[in-house]
Amino acid sequence: MSTAVAAVGVLSACSGDRGQAPGQTAGPTSTGGAPAAGGELVGIAMPTKSLERWNRDGAHLEKLLQDAGFKTSLQYADNKQDQQNNQIQNMLNDGAKVVVIASIDGTALGPVLSQAASQNVAVIAYDRLINGSENVDYYATFDNYKVGQLQGQFILDNADAFKGADGTLNLEPFAGSPDDNNAKFFFSGAWDLVGPKVQSGEFTVPSGKAPKTNDEWASIGIPAWQSATAQSEMENRLNSFYSGKKVNIVLSPNDSLALGIQQALDGAGYKVGTDWPLLTGQDADLANVKAMLDGKQSMTVWKDTRKLGETVARMVGQIVKGETVEVNDNETYDNGKKIVPTYLVEPEVVTKDNVQSALVDSGFYSASDLGL
Repeated sequence: MSTAVAAVGVLSACSGDRGQAPGQTAGPTSTGGAPAAGGELVGIAMPTKSLERWNRDGAHLEKLLQDAGFKTSLQYADNKQDQQNNQIQNMLNDGAKVVVIASIDGTALGPVLSQAASQNVAVIAYDRLINGSENVDYYATFDNYKVGQLQGQFILDNADAFKGADGTLNLEPFAGSPDDNNAKFFFSGAWDLVGPKVQSGEFTVPSGKAPKTNDEWASIGIPAWQSATAQSEMENRLNSFYSGKKVNIVLSPNDSLALGIQQALDGAGYKVGTDWPLLTGQDADLANVKAMLDGKQSMTVWKDTRKLGETVARMVGQIVKGETVEVNDNETYDNGKKIVPTYLVEPEVVTKDNVQSALVDSGFYSASDLGL
């Protein structure tokens, strides 16, 4: 995948009516909550409660919609696709007018989406693209390719400070869950910048786990974004390939994997201030922000999920009222059946140097949450 993936099309919007051609608009007038509702039911299907961010996302979106006058059904599926399918079916049977879905497996929702279409229920894919179905009306997410680009650029900008005593730069790359469509964008964004350094020999990958092309990203993917699996994988690499050498850079696509990688580094005796490697992340999870402050994680890409929730709440309100649904990308997100009209929210880099201004001053965390 080339950097063209990140390109955003002309600001445009699609009608809330299924199948109507998109019209042009100057973009969103607000990222605030939904227009006032009349008690319509909105289903919210989240993948799991085991990751901090999904708890935040679900609770925040539910509150926004309820404050706007909607009824809600918020369900978590324990990372079990059959369970999520059943939950969505129940939402449809209960009369939901809109269903918001953060999918577990973006290819396994076809039948329940067909039911939604038959009932004229709008479907919004939340942060994870739903693939292989024409019955996905909208997608709201962050610029996921840019997330990877921010991680990759951070590595390029800071690599020299982590060189080994002999001038080497040993890199170990990780990718996200193979069933998560976003994971390929995260990896591609980073690898388009970091991969050429591997090919030139400036960075070496002692484990050999360096995909030759972006299309091979799933070969180093960590199923279900599990911290424990990332820890085990990092331990295996360190034990098998790092006798007499040190890892200098670890490309981790998100904070959950970064936590497991940190555990592996701790167990292998790496020390902050001496040989601790550059380590990337994403999501600004509480434990990872604390790890940044302790020097165990170099950066995280913060996706302010409050803005994503506000975007989705606005979309829901526009759909229910029959208004034009505002999007800002009609080019990038092809789910195999259609280009899904998308609204992209911008991510940003957070390091220990701007935790206060980015996360505390914005109210995302309190100073006491972080021990500041």
